[in-house]
Amino acid sequence: MAHHEGGHACCGPGYASPEEAMQAERERVLYTVALYVGTGVEEPDYLATVDVDPDSPTYSQVIHRTPMPNVGDELHHFGWNACSSCHHDASKERRYLIIPGQRSGRIHIVDTADERAPKLHKVIEPEEIVEKTNLSAPHTVHCLPDKILISMLGDGAGNGPGGFLVLDEEFNIAGRWERETGGMDYNYDFWYQPRHNVMVSSEWAAPNTYRDGFKLEDVEAGKYGRKLHFWDWEKRQIAQSFDLGEEGMIPLEVRFHHDPESTHGFVGAALSSNMFHWHRQNGSWRVEKVIDVEPVELEGWPFPVPGLITDLLISLDDRFLYFSNWLHGDIRQYDISDPSNPRLSGQVWCGGLLGKAEELNGKRLIGGPQMLQLSLDGKRLYVTSSLYSSWDNQFYPEMAREGSFLLQIDCDTENGGMKINEDFLVDFGQEPKGPARAHEMRYPGGDVTSDIWF
Repeated sequence: MAHHEGGHACCGPGYASPEEAMQAERERVLYTVALYVGTGVEEPDYLATVDVDPDSPTYSQVIHRTPMPNVGDELHHFGWNACSSCHHDASKERRYLIIPGQRSGRIHIVDTADERAPKLHKVIEPEEIVEKTNLSAPHTVHCLPDKILISMLGDGAGNGPGGFLVLDEEFNIAGRWERETGGMDYNYDFWYQPRHNVMVSSEWAAPNTYRDGFKLEDVEAGKYGRKLHFWDWEKRQIAQSFDLGEEGMIPLEVRFHHDPESTHGFVGAALSSNMFHWHRQNGSWRVEKVIDVEPVELEGWPFPVPGLITDLLISLDDRFLYFSNWLHGDIRQYDISDPSNPRLSGQVWCGGLLGKAEELNGKRLIGGPQMLQLSLDGKRLYVTSSLYSSWDNQFYPEMAREGSFLLQIDCDTENGGMKINEDFLVDFGQEPKGPARAHEMRYPGGDVTSDIWF
């Protein structure tokens, strides 16, 4: 893996290379958003601080809750104000979390100067965002060296294709990033690889389509995405698009290799449950299907149940690919030393509809494995079980009454393989104000799904 020459690490937020990041000290806390939307509990969503230090007396417990000021935000994905993309600037600090409300359109800025007790710093109201950009439904947050970029899934009225919102370093709205949206039907996740002048983005659906739940007729009507877009980073316009077809329905999370010299990456198509690999060859982008997750016949279902690949990530050394099958209930680990030929190297079951998961410490796991986060050294994989409130209530209705879970999976980084850590279970059904749902996770010291190297 190539090193980035020159500069020095940021004041806390980043590293000069992925290899340097892998040597960072073990994480002490983990942040996850937790929400009450759709549970019947009329309380604001919150940022939960979880103790992940095995030597701590409060290990595997929520030690602090930072509530948002409003009810009904649906906190979803979130990110940092600074990461390894700014490692050349020692004045930058990974201090503020940008936490959008996917349903409300509100954006929260949370100050983590006190790592164990973050506090709310600023709120950007949706009316201001719509007025200045005609965008809504904020999703993925990535920091750039001098700004923050957020994918927005809808226009001001909740229709596609959405676009990309720019915040400046003071968390003011600086406008839209893209110069045009031609070729986009919908928007979802994105990742950029600056050495190759490229950003890749994927498609879910318009907020007006997915907000109230999943309907098969919406798929048949073409209301869900199946395209992957490669953008010219400097020109801020789409350079090449791929229609992934029937085997690429609802492409969600996108991940490049961490090596900034690499053009390899992966996207998981949720509904068709296939994994696609991309890379650039002879000046143009190529996309190929490399993994199939076969659907399973299940009593009571009108069609075979798909795995529903909802999240994926790549270890910092670019050796392992992990992804979750939210409906089937398994997490898979693949050795991607040869990116075109992934090799299954580990699998664990935690929840799901197929009934293959065992109880953990006497508790039946409600929901399926969904969001993933991996420690910088690649040895600890964390997983939560909530997807989106209306979809949770549709496929796992018990979650609204019993809450979701957060687990730790121990990963063998030498030979491959995974095992659930039986000493770590955060039960969000036992929260003080009622059962909650945990979604995306972040580490204060950086993680494999937010840090991008130049």
